[in-house]
Amino acid sequence: MVPRVAAVHSHTSHTFSKLTRESITLLEGLGVEGDAHCGATVQHLSRVAADPSQPNLRQVHLIHGELFDQLRASGHGVEPGELGENITTRGIDLLALPVGARLRFGDAVVTITGLRNPCQQINDFQSGLLKQVIKTDDEGQVVRLAGVMGIVSRGGTVAAGETIDVELPPTPHFPLTRV
Repeated sequence: MVPRVAAVHSHTSHTFSKLTRESITLLEGLGVEGDAHCGATVQHLSRVAADPSQPNLRQVHLIHGELFDQLRASGHGVEPGELGENITTRGIDLLALPVGARLRFGDAVVTITGLRNPCQQINDFQSGLLKQVIKTDDEGQVVRLAGVMGIVSRGGTVAAGETIDVELPPTPHFPLTRV
């Protein structure tokens, strides 16, 4: 399956879910134009409270649409955009990408910085959902399934249906950790 954009989302307010759009515009070094999380420094409210001068490594949130299939199978009906992502993908294992992988959407480029760290807001959205998106593997390691975060390395427009090209960074590759 060719990796594709399934849907795109943004919201001007700090709401948990984002609205589905026909397209979004990525602004280099900032994020999604008009989105509450757009900015060169942190925009997530808890991080702003801790240190508002931190660089924003969470400009764009991406979730693989296959997660929604898994959640439905476990009894949780969740639709694209409802977990707060900006870009919903299909056909790409986002969680297996290394730090620094670059995703190209036409002219736009997002560089992957790490994993989304799911929080209690997910349970507030739907009871029991947090246990489905953060788990512990057989070795006792925490596994985060709620998508990846990235920065905009080149601006441009992204719309549903576009193909995604993946460029891996030079080796050695480093696994994603929470950002």
